[in-house]
Amino acid sequence: MMNYQEAWGFLDNLQFFKIKLGLEIMSQFLDSVGNPHRGLRFIHVAGTNGKGSVSTTLREILTRGGYKVGLYTSPHLSCVRERFRIDERFISEEAFARQASAIRAALGERQITYFEFATALALLWFAEEQVDVAILEVGMGGRLDATNVVTPLVSVITNVSMDHEQYLGNTLAAVAFEKAGVIKSGVPVVAGLAADESLVVVAQVCQERQAPLFLLGREFEAIRTPEGSWQYRGIDNGHSLAGLHCRLKGGYQIGNAALALAALETISTTLPVSGEAIRQGLLSVTWPGRLEYFCLAGGKPVACPAEGAAEQPASLRRYLLDGAHNPAGVDSLIDALVSEFNYVRLILVWGCMGDKDVAATLNAIAPLADRIIFTRPESERSAMVEQLVAILPEEERSKTQSAPTVKEALALAAEMAQSGDLICVAGSLYLVGAARKILLGEVAS
Repeated sequence: MMNYQEAWGFLDNLQFFKIKLGLEIMSQFLDSVGNPHRGLRFIHVAGTNGKGSVSTTLREILTRGGYKVGLYTSPHLSCVRERFRIDERFISEEAFARQASAIRAALGERQITYFEFATALALLWFAEEQVDVAILEVGMGGRLDATNVVTPLVSVITNVSMDHEQYLGNTLAAVAFEKAGVIKSGVPVVAGLAADESLVVVAQVCQERQAPLFLLGREFEAIRTPEGSWQYRGIDNGHSLAGLHCRLKGGYQIGNAALALAALETISTTLPVSGEAIRQGLLSVTWPGRLEYFCLAGGKPVACPAEGAAEQPASLRRYLLDGAHNPAGVDSLIDALVSEFNYVRLILVWGCMGDKDVAATLNAIAPLADRIIFTRPESERSAMVEQLVAILPEEERSKTQSAPTVKEALALAAEMAQSGDLICVAGSLYLVGAARKILLGEVAS
């Protein structure tokens, strides 16, 4: 029996084994431990961006509907326990260690990857706890992702854009084919796809597998109202709701919320929820590190001042953390910075992975920033600061500085910031996770 730190260390050591997409080993291992997933109900969430927002919205609403709800997401920001949740609680250190020890014992000499191990742990814990439904977020792609061993009540594909090209393909159609791999015969699919190649691919797979396809903007819709609320127009008019509000920032979040509501609508005979559970759930959703806005004064969390407030403590610093790391995600961040936040200067703390489309993301956001502080998260994949500076056009380089660690980058940003400035930390979930832990502490406390 390993203790929690030993179990986490054992899991972390699996990262030295390269990513290996495929279901055969995962299926064989689950068979050896009694196929815990066979007795559970699932909602499966795939897509390039928005998976976490949709998944946590589903959990909030279903929990308020009176169900015991498991949630498995990835990656974590600072603590591995963030990946595993039932209702409002994260997996305990004791339960994590116990399940990890059982997996290690069952493996024997067999080898599985980090993500396969974590997925197996989630399935075993959810089965032990006898959840009413488990929400599984796809790790990468879909077709060969370890979570794709389940047959869900409904599959969600949030959207498709370019990411993880070295694993999923270098065309939108190729990436869409991998995402469409979550589609099961006869199982409804709820999607937020654009009218491009991705929709063509997904629609074709749905047709082949006789899986009903419900598309945002076609079968259901999120409609903004002049008062600032929004309306969900359901697949069935009987499920439409007006006067809704989202707690999550970002104009795109009402689309994510609509995807969650449509998914719930397709399974309403199995897991019905009330309009009140939906309203309360939407108002309760938080998703750390994704357009997460907060204020610190003297290093302590405080209520952020109202827009235009004249009196502000000299030590007050405003922060926006966002894990945007691909072109589509950065476009959404830029849109939020332009339309939802007011600031005198934007101080950007940026660090990213070298295997991403660094030029596209950095060159898109750099013109908005008044100052840019480059740093390097602790990961072998992190881009070097010199590489980031070299990517920028000459006219943008003069506003850059660098800091060797995330802690030093945050200290430099706080020292640089003045009243009315906004410090935005973005470029990588590794960076955001490290920054959030320094500024606010652990998510899973």
